[in-house]
Amino acid sequence: MLIPVVLAGGAGTRLWPLSRAGMPKQFVSFPGREYTLFQETLLRLGGGAGAPVVVCNEQHRFLAAEQLRRADIEGGRILLEPAPRNTAPAVALAALEAMETDAGALLLVLPSDHAIGRPERLLAAVAEAETFAREGYLVTFGIVPDAPATGYGYMAAGENLARSSARKLDRFVEKPDPATAEAYFASGDFLWNSGMFLFGAATYLAELKRHAPEINEVCRQAHDGIERGSDFSRYPDDAFADCPNLSIDYAVMEHTGSGAVVPLDAGWSDLGAWDAVWENAERDEQGNSISGDVIGRDLSGSHIQAGSRLIAALGLRDLLVIDTADALLVADRARAQEVGEIVRQLRQRARSEAEHHSLVKRPWGSFESLATGPGFQVKHLIVNPGAALSLQSHARRAEHWTVVRGQGVVTCDDREFALGANESTEIPLGSKHRLRNDGDEPLEVIEVQLGDYFGEDDIVRYEDRYDRV
Repeated sequence: MLIPVVLAGGAGTRLWPLSRAGMPKQFVSFPGREYTLFQETLLRLGGGAGAPVVVCNEQHRFLAAEQLRRADIEGGRILLEPAPRNTAPAVALAALEAMETDAGALLLVLPSDHAIGRPERLLAAVAEAETFAREGYLVTFGIVPDAPATGYGYMAAGENLARSSARKLDRFVEKPDPATAEAYFASGDFLWNSGMFLFGAATYLAELKRHAPEINEVCRQAHDGIERGSDFSRYPDDAFADCPNLSIDYAVMEHTGSGAVVPLDAGWSDLGAWDAVWENAERDEQGNSISGDVIGRDLSGSHIQAGSRLIAALGLRDLLVIDTADALLVADRARAQEVGEIVRQLRQRARSEAEHHSLVKRPWGSFESLATGPGFQVKHLIVNPGAALSLQSHARRAEHWTVVRGQGVVTCDDREFALGANESTEIPLGSKHRLRNDGDEPLEVIEVQLGDYFGEDDIVRYEDRYDRV
């Protein structure tokens, strides 16, 4: 059986402010796209593969589960990485999981944040690669370059394999300087490294044991201690503490004698930064890609993406303008790769804009920060039908809840009572409390927090139906 393995642990910092740590680019809805990149990754395979194995971190588990549900993808298994340790360990965990149900499983390893303009060509390449994977090859997909790019790693293709476009994998090379990239492009023997693979689960684990035995051992021990839930599978917290942080390329593919590469010309982009988004977007005659509420004049070569307000632009050349509710990016398009440095500065200053949007998704619904000042914070909560916040307490803030729509059930210490529209209640500092929506309509609440600290780490959970205790 061919099992898609979707690696969904990336952060996408160069696509800030749309992509944040709490909502990275693979789960974001880009303008002009019906589905997120994560959903597209699976939907473009059609019905020709088994249920997917998704590897992500704890923070994004509900995003992954909800997006699988909305895309009508059934039977997926979500593995929660104990710690970020790159692709070699992540794929090892997926291989061990796949072999629980099919010892002969083939794994189609796919990053969750790539765009494919011609998916039918990807499917043809997968079919070709599958033949060689069944013969024991570890196959990677090399993107046919359309320019001497310096922003991608490359792989050198060796001799042709019989009756196909596939070639032996010679070696991987790092991102080149411009002169080297020109030479690679002119030779026709170098392909961009896509990070996509197809191989047998057992074959990969055997090669991992041979070339990176420590990773193999750590992953097997973690798999032996797996804790399976109805939606997610977890590993012991300390399982990966000493696991080497290595990619598949470094751990296995650079050392194996069974590597092969299938060329892929399918309109591929990793959408790694805003210049790539501009290149893959529909553009007008002046080379502008514009979305949202934008009024512009005398613009060229720019990507302008409005959020919740009007953007008026005049005389812009080769700029990036990306607006969200709480942050605005204006940058030279040629310096799109440097946006990650802005995120690093935000983190150094402990700015919340690096981590979350003002609208934050939670398994029970969402909250949006409306106002913050000395000693107070105001939020708009939406609790989905049948959902509930955890039973929790705070050491440094009290809360005041006012229902503006729907009816909730409030627990506050030893009391439980209904709270309807235009009604309010106080939640004293230190009290154990919970808000629940037993109705069929969303429950909307204005929450006023009063205290000297409002961080999410000032939450002690006692009970939680989403397993966050």
